[in-house]
Amino acid sequence: MTERHIIRAGQGGGRDVFEYALLRAVPRIERGECVNAGVLLYCRARAFVVARVHLDEARLLALDPDADVAGVRAALRAVEDVCEGGEAAGQAARDDAGRRFRWLVAPRSTVLQPGPVHTGLTTDPAAEAGRLLDLLVR
Repeated sequence: MTERHIIRAGQGGGRDVFEYALLRAVPRIERGECVNAGVLLYCRARAFVVARVHLDEARLLALDPDADVAGVRAALRAVEDVCEGGEAAGQAARDDAGRRFRWLVAPRSTVLQPGPVHTGLTTDPAAEAGRLLDLLVR
């Protein structure tokens, strides 16, 4: 049996809670097959949200030889833009990091879909996003 620990504010040993979700490219919605294409990560304590993406075109085309690779890449760029805020994010630029993350992980029926949200602890959210990308997407 494993022990479970509840981490309260100030007890994380310098680590902050983060949330993440995979971004999945679904070339044919009716078939439900997907390729992991990125990671969204949000850390409330640091007001940090980021998307790290990597599209394996060969895997995508193996699921659907007629997949719109350029369209999937454009959707991934749009997610990155929303995370970064600024002018490219459009109206979402006025929202805080948490609202942008929640909007991006809301279920949708498009070629780019978020997976379920998971949590963890980290001292470096940016490095954690890269680690998750390497572990779960590449």
